[in-house]
Amino acid sequence: MANKILIVDDAAFMRMMIKEILSKNGYEVVGEAQDGSVAVEKYKELKPDLVTMDITMPEMDGIAALKEIKKFDANAKVIMCSAMGQQAMVIDAIQAGAKDFIVKPFQADRVIEAIKKTLG
Repeated sequence: MANKILIVDDAAFMRMMIKEILSKNGYEVVGEAQDGSVAVEKYKELKPDLVTMDITMPEMDGIAALKEIKKFDANAKVIMCSAMGQQAMVIDAIQAGAKDFIVKPFQADRVIEAIKKTLG
């Protein structure tokens, strides 16, 4: 069965880019969210195998959403997505329980590598 993935990013074109990479590589995108609070709700509802989470978003940022998801499911697998120059936030995210991070603009092979590594 294909691994189910939730994509979280406030930019629709970024969600579309990740979705395309994942679909081409046999992953099933079960949902999308445009901010952290929606991401937490969708995680509870969809119970995906993995989440790609943008760090900077309106409403609730990716790190706050990561912490909420981890409270709900300690075994949640979350990969953070960051723009260049967000190293400090990436460190915060890893400390909060993120499994890996990918940098924008996304390179398909790096995205798939991070997902394969995280899903084991």
